[in-house]
Amino acid sequence: MGRRSRQRGREELRAPTSTYESAEHGSVELRGSLTPATRRQYADVLAGAGRTAATQEDAWQRAVEFLFERLAVRWEAAGVPYERQKELLARFRVASPDERAWLRDVLREHLAEHFPELQAP
Repeated sequence: MGRRSRQRGREELRAPTSTYESAEHGSVELRGSLTPATRRQYADVLAGAGRTAATQEDAWQRAVEFLFERLAVRWEAAGVPYERQKELLARFRVASPDERAWLRDVLREHLAEHFPELQAP
């Protein structure tokens, strides 16, 4: 039996996800798991380590983007679905201030529910 034959019968393991919806900003689906290494990287980003953050605000903004990049699985904004990692990050970077505020709130809620040991940005 070849390698491909063995892999066909396996189901791919996926982290559980949660979907958050807003009438104004669409819906975003976030992963329910983070590796220990990603958790350490997030703590470093939030603390401003590795880069010279001009202010705590800069570190905070980078932390929000880092979380979004690691947790976002899908975002449907203005009726357009974004599912690929590059698309999601590009859409996040051009999000309006209202969309970013909503996403920050969603990330905080998600962290409180799934990762209570992590400090929210």
